[in-house]
Amino acid sequence: MDVVAHLEAPHPAAAVFAVVDDLGTYPRWLDIVPRADPVADGAWLVDLRGRLGPFARSKRLRMARTEREPDRLVVFERAEGDGRQHSPWVLRAEVGPNGDGASRLTMRLHYGGGLWGPVLERLLGDAIEHSRPRLLALLDDR
Repeated sequence: MDVVAHLEAPHPAAAVFAVVDDLGTYPRWLDIVPRADPVADGAWLVDLRGRLGPFARSKRLRMARTEREPDRLVVFERAEGDGRQHSPWVLRAEVGPNGDGASRLTMRLHYGGGLWGPVLERLLGDAIEHSRPRLLALLDDR
């Protein structure tokens, strides 16, 4: 499953990047991430939680930053470190200027497993819609 979302932000790219570069900020603006805690090796333990009607799912992932170009690009990938094979999760955030001090954020999420399937896609769609005003409010407050 691949999901792509865009956001036009009336903030400079550096300000938007500062938020998406830190998984610790995600619980403040993305409903499906109730918790993201840094761990000693620079990775994060990220809890994902979603509810669709009477069904709820939760998952804890260890995510590591695997690529970073300051103020422009950050990539986080699942990296459990337990020697077992896990379904891939890859989050890619790209930020670029969009004229007059504004910027455009493009986020891509790839999930390579089948466990969550269409439920996850629907949850993500809803979460993205709810997250846009919360992310903009967070940027306004900074």
